[in-house]
Parts: sequence; structure tokens; C-alpha cells
Amino acid sequence: MKKIFNYFLIGVLAFIPIVVILQIVWFVKDRLTDLFTLVYGYSDNLAIILSLFFLSFSLFAYVGYRVSMGRSSIIAAIDAIVHRIPLLNTIYRVTKKVVNMISGHEMQKAREVVYIEYPKEGLWVPAYVTNKKDDHYILFVPTSPNPTSGFTVIVHKSKVRKSDMNIEQATSFIISVGVDYEKVDEVLDLPQ
Repeated sequence: MKKIFNYFLIGVLAFIPIVVILQIVWFVKDRLTDLFTLVYGYSDNLAIILSLFFLSFSLFAYVGYRVSMGRSSIIAAIDAIVHRIPLLNTIYRVTKKVVNMISGHEMQKAREVVYIEYPKEGLWVPAYVTNKKDDHYILFVPTSPNPTSGFTVIVHKSKVRKSDMNIEQATSFIISVGVDYEKVDEVLDLPQ
């Protein structure tokens, strides 16, 4: 059951960049519909809505198939277009990186879990390593019970304690507010 819940969470996170872009597209579509209604007296009808739904469903299924087989030319084209739009490219790039990190499509360094003293000395929390530069770690410290919110901190490697937890175990620990903690013996290794 825990694995299914973790897969569900990762599946939800995978849709975040799409939802952000769709919200923007729907906003633009609503403005264009208002414009057409004003100019031509056009209004949405059920046949158009159903046609758009089936067309969208088919497109997403095809893109999903192509992505699972390798790289999709449609996604590459959308990436190229979105990267040229000033505000959208930042939103899209960041949400895509976060989703890739959480879902496991980023490099292995983003899949590492460590402990740090946060928000003050003597209090240890798990954190995801999102990047490393020389002797410094860039960490995402998630908050319970929602691991998608939290804080980004930069710490020296001397302040970090390695964990044997994988990202799924850490996420389960955070969601369960500490109830599901498979690496309890790691607590004994943390300084007081």
C-alpha cells in the first residue's frame, strides 16, 4: 500500500508542469473565447468540447507513448517554443526540474537523502540533496506532511550527515509525520 501511495504522489508531481502551463493556456483560451463572442457571437457547444477532449486525450496518450520510448519530438518542440517566452520559460523550466528531481529523472545526486540540523542546532531533519558545488550542498528541506513545500538551504558538507534512506522512504517519513521511519537506527548516529 505504501508503494502505491508513493507512486501516486510521484504521478501527481509529474503533472505539475503540465497543470501550470494548462492554467495559463486556459486563461488565454478564455480571453480568446470572450473576444470571439464579442466579435462573432460565437459560443462553446458540446460537440466542440467533446472533440477537443478526445483530441487532447489522444495527443497526451501519443506523447506519453513517445516519451516512454525515448524522446518525443512534440515535447522537444514545446520545450523550444516555451523557452523563447520570457515569463513562461522560467516557470516551465523550474517546475520541470523539480518534478524530474522528485520523480527520479534527474541525476543520481538529486536522489540522495541527508540529515541536517534545521532550523537550529540539535534538531535533525531529512533533506533532499538537489545539487553539490565543491564543499557545499544545496538542499531542499521538505515540511510535513506535504513534502512539496519546504525550504532550500546551502550548507557546508561538514554540517551534513549521510542517510541510507532513499527518496521514497524519506518522502514516506515526511508524509506520515515520522510514523513510517524505516531507518530508526540512524537516529543513534546523529550527534546530540
